[in-house]
Amino acid sequence: MKMSVWKKLGKRYFIDAMGAMAQGLFASLLIGTIFKAIGMIPGLSLFAQIGGYAQAMAGPAMAAAIAYSLGAAPLVIFSAAAVGYAANSLGGAGGPLAVFFIAIAAAEAGRAVSKKTRVDILVTPFVTLLTGGLLSVFLAPPIGVLTGYISAFIGWAALQAPFVTGLVVAVVIGMVLTLPISSAAICAGLVMTGSAAAEGSSEGLAVAGAAAIAGCCAQMVGFAVISFRENGWNGLFSQGIGTSMLQMPNILLHPQIWIAPTLASAVTGPLAVCVFRLEMYGAAINSGMGTCGLLGPIGLILGWFDPENGYSRAVTATDWVGLALICFVLPAVLSYLFNEILRKIGWVHDGDMKLPD
Repeated sequence: MKMSVWKKLGKRYFIDAMGAMAQGLFASLLIGTIFKAIGMIPGLSLFAQIGGYAQAMAGPAMAAAIAYSLGAAPLVIFSAAAVGYAANSLGGAGGPLAVFFIAIAAAEAGRAVSKKTRVDILVTPFVTLLTGGLLSVFLAPPIGVLTGYISAFIGWAALQAPFVTGLVVAVVIGMVLTLPISSAAICAGLVMTGSAAAEGSSEGLAVAGAAAIAGCCAQMVGFAVISFRENGWNGLFSQGIGTSMLQMPNILLHPQIWIAPTLASAVTGPLAVCVFRLEMYGAAINSGMGTCGLLGPIGLILGWFDPENGYSRAVTATDWVGLALICFVLPAVLSYLFNEILRKIGWVHDGDMKLPD
């Protein structure tokens, strides 16, 4: 097979399909998360209800977006929604990754038979759903198991000395946030909070939760800032309070663009837990959200002031300064500085981080 064919396949599946998947994730899970954040405001609980419905549709939205990007006919796209729900549900924390592979296979199978028979309305959905359903049952759980190894490693890191926890957890969870894997699900599964309401919580997990927030914020704010010259304000907001996963297609083409935000997380993680002594006592799932809907910082703050969460220290100006520096200021400044160095040595170029219009 000629190299040009491989390039076309790579663009089709790992650039176009993954880019569409990120948009589907944003249009469901992430915008739903933002709605739920708004719903925390007294009197606006209806937003939280709407957000919950949007989050539940993450799998269908991602799969339909993938099928659409592959040029599938309407019947294939509509059928892919059910495939996405199955793959995302059975894949656990690896649900988005399972949706990516399985939705591509199901959509291509559906395209192969689409409009080839006189009973297209039966054949096309049948083939699409059968292919995706079988793959979801047999392939999605193993993908979830593989993701579990990442969880086990993070769980080990969470119980180490604070510096090690801060460094490893921030870097790994931050990278997971950008990958098509659910960092929020991993943090929730590992109970990365010291909240008294969370079974099995401990001070070590409270530290790990804060480190996870630092790593996630570094990725999201970092990419939002260093890609500003390519993507402007739309890119700043879609990545800064949406998801850094939008950069995954570009990362596959130019892996070096991932260096700056990752180095930033390697700095902010230890600073968060060793210097500012930040601890997460909010909901564990917020530890893996970063600045998505501002839920990472919001979760940290809620943990400070909810007496039922078990946070015992008095909140001081240092805590607020640390929160601002770790979640917003340092990720922006450090990522920018690291990226400028990479630009000067020729590793990063204009256009490397351009998002689709």
